[in-house]
Amino acid sequence: MKDFKKYFSVAAPPEEVYAALTNPATIQLWSGEKAEMSTEPGSEFSLWEESIVGKNLEFEEGRKIVQEWYFGDDSEEHPSIVTIILHPSKKGTDVELRHTNIPDEAFDDITEGWIDQYWGSIIDFYKE
Repeated sequence: MKDFKKYFSVAAPPEEVYAALTNPATIQLWSGEKAEMSTEPGSEFSLWEESIVGKNLEFEEGRKIVQEWYFGDDSEEHPSIVTIILHPSKKGTDVELRHTNIPDEAFDDITEGWIDQYWGSIIDFYKE
């Protein structure tokens, strides 16, 4: 299992970035795919035609999201935890991403997905 931590900058205020991460209609706008998402702790979510699935653990509106991502059968024994913290900045929002317990065999795909598809799409969506 490996951990991944990276910072991103988005040209939108934290409230808008938070909505882009939690509102199914807004997720669909930047991802191009239907999403299942709720800000109810304990609810399950699904993105990119179920290529990303998991459980929502914690929300702090406009500031923080904590999720458990599922990877195969050992998800319950070794949960993979995603924590996204949003910080206001002069240019919009600085994002702190932490993803822990990523299975070794999925690490390269997951980190590339975070950078290119996930945050790359959000950053492009809010480009000035």
